Amino acid sequence: MFDKLSIFAKANDLALHAAARQSVIAQNIANADTPGYRARDIPSFAEAYQPARTEQLRATRSNHIDASLTTTASADANTVYRAGAISPNGNSVSLETEMMMAAEAKRDHDLALAVYKSTLGIVRSSLGRR
Repeated sequence: MFDKLSIFAKANDLALHAAARQSVIAQNIANADTPGYRARDIPSFAEAYQPARTEQLRATRSNHIDASLTTTASADANTVYRAGAISPNGNSVSLETEMMMAAEAKRDHDLALAVYKSTLGIVRSSLGRR
């Protein structure tokens, strides 16, 4: 009954997305002085999230269920280049922007942990445990 709660999967995917975003931000900061380096980012969680289908759906006709509906979640989808001013050496990394993006990724990670903790508390309460 409790082995397939989708809220746990979504919270996990959000945490993985936040970790992937932090990794890209760290690469941007590490290359802040590299000539020609362009700041990168990954699409937002809302754009990149596609829930994985863990259960096999039952088809009543041969064309009833499209195979494209069984895609999996991808936390680190295609990297996109972030728009911004470019310095004379061709570098587009802004440390202020990266710090804001890092705080945003931390907020997403904290949200995922809060959702996970809250859901776990609800499940424990429903089982009569504290």
